[in-house]
Amino acid sequence: MRIIKPVFKRKVTLPLFGTAVRAGFPSPADDHLERSLDLNEYLIQRPSATFLARAAGMSMINEGIGDGDILIVDRSVEARQGSIVIAAINGELTCKILDIRRSLLLSAHPDFPPIHITDELDTVIEGVVTWSIRKHYI
Repeated sequence: MRIIKPVFKRKVTLPLFGTAVRAGFPSPADDHLERSLDLNEYLIQRPSATFLARAAGMSMINEGIGDGDILIVDRSVEARQGSIVIAAINGELTCKILDIRRSLLLSAHPDFPPIHITDELDTVIEGVVTWSIRKHYI
């Protein structure tokens, strides 16, 4: 996993359609734009506590996080049961689902076993994944 430092040099706003785009049956087109949307404001609530990381591997695919996706991670959000987190285990970063009740870090793919959080492992929760960005156009 690679850490990427976000840069917030300028505001970039893009048009946002006023109606949702159906992912099922098509609906009549609506040319009404609701407003402009700044992705920095929308995706990043606390810039000073936020970092980006690039996911590697397929262990979180059933949570919609695939190889190469960009993860937006907020250090100021409290990790709770079921949060998707970035954890440092003995200095190595991993993206997993936090199971506080059973002291586990879980994968979202059956081929990857859970990681037991024990005193023998130096485990630090670095932050909570708040968004993921996936490229769909090749």
